[in-house]
Amino acid sequence: MHQFKSEQYLPIDREKAWAFFSSPKNLSVITPPEMEFKILTALHGEEIYEGMKIDYTVKPLLGIKVRWQTEICRVDNKKYFTDRQTKGPYKTWEHTHTFEDTDKGLLMTDVVNYSLYFGFIGKLVERLVVRRKINSIFAYRKNILDKLFK
Repeated sequence: MHQFKSEQYLPIDREKAWAFFSSPKNLSVITPPEMEFKILTALHGEEIYEGMKIDYTVKPLLGIKVRWQTEICRVDNKKYFTDRQTKGPYKTWEHTHTFEDTDKGLLMTDVVNYSLYFGFIGKLVERLVVRRKINSIFAYRKNILDKLFK
């Protein structure tokens, strides 16, 4: 199992952060355009909830389009939520988004625990390709969020 962690201070309150991040429609705003992220599930403006499943297509690596489904598996309103891949390219993918008030402002933390298929080959691909891709995706998100919430 591999873990990626990202932290970012946002100059907004918890209410505004939750309103943005708990809306699945905003995923496309914070995903790099070259990934061609597209939500397939009909969303009616609802906030995430435990058991919610979201289907989409994305090009995570090498321009290859894949179908992906995540399920929102844990929600503590305005504090954190966790989504887990139920169908997609990873053997496991669990992403927890946490929001915490601090002296420096609202701290948003993302922790992704993931693993790949194919044993040794999967570990090699993770080290050479996947880890860098995840880093670049979250660097893009940080940049976009800095611009959105100046």
